[in-house]
Amino acid sequence: MAMAEPEFRATGVRIERWPRSLTKAGQVLIKDGRLQLLTSYGRVIDSAPVRAVRAGKTWFSDEASTALTVNGKRYRLTMGQRDEEADGSRLAGRFLKAVRGAGGSEG
Repeated sequence: MAMAEPEFRATGVRIERWPRSLTKAGQVLIKDGRLQLLTSYGRVIDSAPVRAVRAGKTWFSDEASTALTVNGKRYRLTMGQRDEEADGSRLAGRFLKAVRGAGGSEG
């Protein structure tokens, strides 16, 4: 049986939990209704059902950044940090769309 493809996957993501950076090359994965924030080595930073996640654009950063609340903890994700060819703002938009599509909320 084939594994289901993730609804969203991004690598090279800067993951910050105010006020410090947790990783500069992390991974964000939405699969089977669950969001995972991972280090570059695949260790789980945080994880929750997408319906319990709040995500939105940040008003104080560039278009590649999103604000995220997972299990009551606030994070800032900056997409496309490690890949010069990645369009961080497009990835951020796809991420927000994937969160909404999987039942998460905006905010």
